[in-house]
Amino acid sequence: MQQSYNDNKSKLQKAISEIIKNYRQKQNKSISLISNEIGMTKSMWADLEKSIKDPQLSTLWRIAEGLEIPLSTIIKELEKNLGKDFSLIG
Repeated sequence: MQQSYNDNKSKLQKAISEIIKNYRQKQNKSISLISNEIGMTKSMWADLEKSIKDPQLSTLWRIAEGLEIPLSTIIKELEKNLGKDFSLIG
């Protein structure tokens, strides 16, 4: 059970990192610029893009604002990328 949770948490973190990296790159923003715009350290943003960090909801909200997209866009993309059967508890 714990291994399944860890595997799925890792998949979730990877999906988040891919989404935020893609949006940042589409906007031609460097990690330094976007992290400065939202008041986050460059290393924390880089860790998020490398799937090292698991962002809190408040952090994800700030990221969405910095990328000028609704938080719901990130959530919808997560649901699409991970599939309707994805679960952290099952």
